Amino acid sequence: MKTVILTLGIFAVLVGLIWVGQGTGYFPYPQSSFMISQIKWAYYGSGLTAFGLILIALSRRG
Repeated sequence: MKTVILTLGIFAVLVGLIWVGQGTGYFPYPQSSFMISQIKWAYYGSGLTAFGLILIALSRRG
């Protein structure tokens, strides 16, 4: 179960960081994405990244 939680946490962090990059315009790929330079997606990505970090921390606990 710890492996599943760790995997989900890592995936959430990676997707969250991509959303932050697209929302802020630093990662404009693909160019046709509706998320580029839309700051709300940076906020959503920040939340998802935080959730992923919590999952990683929970998977690492004894």
